[in-house]
Amino acid sequence: MKPMPRIAGLVGSLMACALTALVVAGPALAHKGEFAKFNYCPSSNSKVEKCLYSVTTGGKVVLGKKTVPIVNPVTLQGGISAPEEEPNEQYVSRFFGATNGETLSKTPQPVPGGLSGLVNCKEISLGWLRASCEALFENGLTGVDATLELARPASEIRVSELNILFAEGVALRLPVRVHLENPLLGSSCYVGSSSSPLIWDLTAGTTSPPSPNTPISGRTGEIEPREGGLIAHLKNNELVENAWSAPGATGCGGFLVEYILNPIINASVGLPSAAGKNTSILKNEIDTSPASVVNEH
Repeated sequence: MKPMPRIAGLVGSLMACALTALVVAGPALAHKGEFAKFNYCPSSNSKVEKCLYSVTTGGKVVLGKKTVPIVNPVTLQGGISAPEEEPNEQYVSRFFGATNGETLSKTPQPVPGGLSGLVNCKEISLGWLRASCEALFENGLTGVDATLELARPASEIRVSELNILFAEGVALRLPVRVHLENPLLGSSCYVGSSSSPLIWDLTAGTTSPPSPNTPISGRTGEIEPREGGLIAHLKNNELVENAWSAPGATGCGGFLVEYILNPIINASVGLPSAAGKNTSILKNEIDTSPASVVNEH
């Protein structure tokens, strides 16, 4: 495979950053300036080759019939190993979680329209369920947040820098769940779980989803060397995935109440939702730096 000129330039920029890092690294200092973002990278772990700090600044998640824009920044941070060859995959890096336990920030995103945007009782055809919906949801408790959380340990995240650069294959694999938060829904209303996560195989390339979804494309973005080339900053990156499936909501309203609320949420959102009916689009700014360099700064 011969890289296109733009990709070759990106690869060259990354190599230049890495070479500069090896040459310029000086005596150990406390993390400061641009390196402060790597404060929770497990850089002292001998298996960690690079520190990674990614901020999703925009995009959206389409879950069944509902769309939630990403309006509040979401941070993914930790360390990655040297690329390894895994079964049926290209070379990918293993992920090591942030030392403060906040590998993926729990950042609430407001659901457009609140409860009325999430649940439309009139759309429910089953009579008793529609009546229950009207009794429960016409109460003024309207605000709803959707928060993306890791559904499995950080060690199950996978990253492929090559796939990001060449805009092909899986760039980032995330096992996640969506936490729906509202006083009426309680504190345990989730779509996805550790046993049944939403698996996002995000790409900077073009997807091949089952219908009714159609292919969409992400983008690599542009490399911007920082701190004299010690940090590689990737801006205008966009990772996409629209071939994932989602299970039904669970735990909504707590014990006993969930037997009424779960079916209402599922009927309104369109859950469970098969592959080809959901979409995730993440617009990112990504910083990486060799762990040895981070330890020196």
